[in-house]
Amino acid sequence: MDNETTIAYIGLGSNLGDRAGNLLLAVRGLMESGMIVNRLSAIYETEPVGVSDHGLYLNMVAEVHTLNITPSQMLARMIRVEYLLGRRHKFLQEPRTADLDLLFYGDIRIDTEFLKVPHKSVHQRKFVLVPLTELAPHLIHPVENKSIETLLQEVDDLSIVRRWDPNADALGSESIHSTDDTQFSTQTSSSES
Repeated sequence: MDNETTIAYIGLGSNLGDRAGNLLLAVRGLMESGMIVNRLSAIYETEPVGVSDHGLYLNMVAEVHTLNITPSQMLARMIRVEYLLGRRHKFLQEPRTADLDLLFYGDIRIDTEFLKVPHKSVHQRKFVLVPLTELAPHLIHPVENKSIETLLQEVDDLSIVRRWDPNADALGSESIHSTDDTQFSTQTSSSES
């Protein structure tokens, strides 16, 4: 790579401790590791997927620009950020202070034991697709050959993904279980005849 800038997307999540603070520190860690954080999605509070004993997550997506950093180097830097924030077991399904996943690296495809790009589950996870749609709705998934917006409309994931309200946390309420209308839904309204 010779002075080549690549746009990549990184999923960030936290469900332990100061979840929002952990996300902020993770973004700072990405910046300090040489990545240019160009844009951030809103933060979403989400139900855990695939596990039942985890607390609610906060999730977001970062659009980063990289210069002369390979996907493997990005992964190593992301694992270091996770480690610095207290995560010790990257490949175990445990609650975590920080979880960083390389979702896309340009339109490159990689399939090794430790790195799969695009991330193998991006098209199946609403907690990734909702914030990613904010940043790149027309990005084409190079394996699925569909836009992120279309993948979100077609996803079978029924978990709740709601824009996070920091004031609800301050009041000690479980905002994801409230009945206000800010919850994201992939179902469209149909008009009654």
